[in-house]
Amino acid sequence: MQTPDGAVLAASESEYPSTYLLPRFEQAVREFLPAGGSAAPKPASVARDRWGHRYVVGAMGVVVEHRSGERHILNGSNGLPIEELTCVALAANGDVWLGSPRGAIRWTGGKFEYYASKRWLPDDRVESIECLPDGSARLRTAAGVSHIRFGTTTLEEKAAHYERLTHARHNRHGFVTGCRLLEPGDTTKWRHNIDDNDGLWTAMYVAAESFRYAVTKSEEARRSARESLLAILELERQTGIPGFPARALTHKSEPDFGKPRDGEWHKTEDGEWEWKGDTSSDEMDGHYFAWPIYYDLVADAEDRAMIRNTVRRVTDFIIDNGYYLIDVDGKPTRWGVWAPEKLNDDPKWRAERGLNSLEVLAYLKVAHHITGDDKYESAARDLIENHHYALNTIDQKILPGDLPGAENNHSDDELAFLSYYGLLRYEADPQLRAIYLASIQRSWQIERPEKCPLWNFIYGAVTGRSCDVEAAVESLQEIPLDLVKWDIRNSHRLDLQRDPNPDRGGRPQLLVPLSWRERPLHKWNGNPYCIDGGNDLEEECGTFWLLPYWMGRYHGVIAEAE
Repeated sequence: MQTPDGAVLAASESEYPSTYLLPRFEQAVREFLPAGGSAAPKPASVARDRWGHRYVVGAMGVVVEHRSGERHILNGSNGLPIEELTCVALAANGDVWLGSPRGAIRWTGGKFEYYASKRWLPDDRVESIECLPDGSARLRTAAGVSHIRFGTTTLEEKAAHYERLTHARHNRHGFVTGCRLLEPGDTTKWRHNIDDNDGLWTAMYVAAESFRYAVTKSEEARRSARESLLAILELERQTGIPGFPARALTHKSEPDFGKPRDGEWHKTEDGEWEWKGDTSSDEMDGHYFAWPIYYDLVADAEDRAMIRNTVRRVTDFIIDNGYYLIDVDGKPTRWGVWAPEKLNDDPKWRAERGLNSLEVLAYLKVAHHITGDDKYESAARDLIENHHYALNTIDQKILPGDLPGAENNHSDDELAFLSYYGLLRYEADPQLRAIYLASIQRSWQIERPEKCPLWNFIYGAVTGRSCDVEAAVESLQEIPLDLVKWDIRNSHRLDLQRDPNPDRGGRPQLLVPLSWRERPLHKWNGNPYCIDGGNDLEEECGTFWLLPYWMGRYHGVIAEAE
């Protein structure tokens, strides 16, 4: 396979062997209606269908009783999220709707779906339910009525929705990330967010739009990719330190300019910008992920020259400083460390050894791919032959119990898979590929229960192996159209399988992730096993969904049916 400028990408293993044709699917949406209006249905604790089944709800769940006296009980032991129920309604399509003091439940096709929080309801106490002929339901609460309806759509139509949402509220000088809501849940009143990781999130958007352009040849996608590419290139240019990218930039026209904020901020020489230092490996992983994707799929001659020059400066800066990312104070940033004496010899860095070895090998492979300069191959050879960096990568995924103090860091999973993509796309040596494939195989097997479309599609793209496509597509289908980070609470539920061990922040977590309809919203660096979260005051941009979707389309892992 060749890039537009003739560079050979990874051999046959990068070609996905089969394509999953995406079906139309059911998407739930809601509309809030005022508390007044048409007469409310009376709360019903009993409902009957025309086949002689009676549904009785109360404090202990649901009793499904046949006129013969035969009974079946639905409660927490067989998946009912809440046993204290206030009302029941039967839909013509077979759905059973249940109301409770803590949200609504739809029993459909033998499984329970939980609808709670302001993602779905004005208030969680459901007073009555009305099922409509089209399969939708009106759920009345003291604070108003929620009309939840279901329509079929395609993932490509969903992608267009996220593009509109992202363009409307999430582009700041080309940087694309979440936004702050000035009032809870109100997306008409918002301010741009200057994020701690603007470089990483924007780089992932560059990659998403580059894949989109490669698939669709959309000029809008090309313009969006280029605008955000230029933004992340500015992160390096504005620091005044050749080869050192900032975490984030803010312009003097913005309301937060010059105000005290977290982290270390520096004014540019011309006073037009402030840049955030202490740049993390997160930013570097994002840049080295996005640069080659844009370079291969979108860039013209001018773009390629800009990217080559930036990649050369940044990579040389890392090598020349002994594999440290040196900040304006002359010291390494907190996480910009890839030096052998730290990763191999310092016990404090043992947990990061595999990931950071993977990262720097990916940087050098990308730098060689883009510049063609063999000195980057020589640098990688030194790290592999003299400092066993390739071998270090095999056990990059660290879990509690693997090492003293080790923790399951989902942010590191994101950094690892972004690095795997560049390294395995451009590494052709079969012996090195065997080691790197062992690494990603081990990591992906640990991640498989999460059904993460980005991990799955990266794994499939770089290995050519089956990658649980249906599970990944299910996640893309389930993620709500509404990307507000609503305050979601699930701790009270009876159907959850709790992990006896807390997450790395000491919070309770699950053994099996919840459906995306029910869990707190998070990007791919978040914990999919979380139970509670959110604050009603942020909206996520569409990048985290758009990137795996368009990557899957580009690599032929998925395709929209004609």
